[in-house]
Amino acid sequence: MAAKRILLIIGGGIAAYKSIELVRLLRKSGHVVRCVLTRAGEQFVTPLTLAALSENKVYTSLFDLKDEVEMGHIQLSREADLVVVAPATADLLAKMAGGQADDLATTLLLATDKPVLAAPAMNVRMWLHAATQRNVAILRGDGVTVLEPDEGEMACGEYGPGRLPEPEAIFAAIEKALTGAPAASLLDGQPDFSEANHRPLHGRRILITAGPTHEPIDPVRYIANRSSGKQGFAIAAAAAEAGAEVLLIAGPVPLPTPPGVIRVDVETAREMAAEVEQGLPVDAAIMVAAVADWRAADTAAQKIKKDGSGAVPPLALAENPDILAGVARSPQRPALLIGFAAETNDVIAHAEAKLARKGCDWIVANDVSADPMGGETNRVHIVTPEGVDSWDRLSKDAVARKLMEKIADELDTRAPPESTHDAD
Repeated sequence: MAAKRILLIIGGGIAAYKSIELVRLLRKSGHVVRCVLTRAGEQFVTPLTLAALSENKVYTSLFDLKDEVEMGHIQLSREADLVVVAPATADLLAKMAGGQADDLATTLLLATDKPVLAAPAMNVRMWLHAATQRNVAILRGDGVTVLEPDEGEMACGEYGPGRLPEPEAIFAAIEKALTGAPAASLLDGQPDFSEANHRPLHGRRILITAGPTHEPIDPVRYIANRSSGKQGFAIAAAAAEAGAEVLLIAGPVPLPTPPGVIRVDVETAREMAAEVEQGLPVDAAIMVAAVADWRAADTAAQKIKKDGSGAVPPLALAENPDILAGVARSPQRPALLIGFAAETNDVIAHAEAKLARKGCDWIVANDVSADPMGGETNRVHIVTPEGVDSWDRLSKDAVARKLMEKIADELDTRAPPESTHDAD
């Protein structure tokens, strides 16, 4: 795409160091970058570093006479094609939502007539606080693109949503905001399935599971995992864009339903297994959900209470149904059955063993040991009986589109469209 002018506002917080890599990515793609550094941001990155990478002056003060003579703050706010705030702290988001203008960054944001994209970064409790969520809703209502933060371990030691998305994910969002299409460099040359002339899954039925399952222990506690559902929902969106009729069976996640997708919400593994069985036959089943392996053998009718003795109440576990293996054994087995494996060690070896054990056609494996679930990017390995196809790290949307291309090619060799629908 043609070079664009980006005004990058860098807020305070330890995540500010990621802005350095973001500047590098933008410059590598030919974009012109001007950086504005807040006073808090200066505590984490220096104007010298940003100036060296951006090859432009870095602006820090609203009351710098020399800066105002060379380029007034109004001009600075108007000459960009896109204003990006990364990291956008809770304080910055609150000031943006309230229309405050008490420093250079907030004055520029109030004075600009250009699109604004914000990438939040803050403590998990700050992100989940009602005030922050209200501010985000206000900003989105005003037309500001506010990205979802990544989920993971914080610098303070807590875990949850609030981490700044990785620079590659922010870069992809910037490219999308500038062009209306995902970044070509992260899509790895994959087509835009929304174009009417490229619908490789037209006439196909695809079943997808996504998210975690929650297995109740008592009325307030449950067994679960950290799956965000983002990859599964991205795959459902890509399948629909590619022309498929998509049934998405989703565990408890707060994600919007992708356009053109039929969604069924479930909570437990047994509920998911029943909906999967009900959803057959299909041409392909893509089992992305991170289903809990076990559930409480007996769910308490009331909240389990401490009795003061220090004794830990017993928790007997029962094994949940193996949904993937069950579909593999079904008389309505899809022509293409794909499982997912999130591993913390020996990723390929575990995926190969799972492929043989489950009886599916492919396993899509990824390493979550250093990159917890909930991020915006993924690096996957497609494990098949013929070998392993390892992909570079991509945005989850890019992984989904690339997977749809591979699935469409594979289905063309296995079964013609509607061949699995005779039982309807």
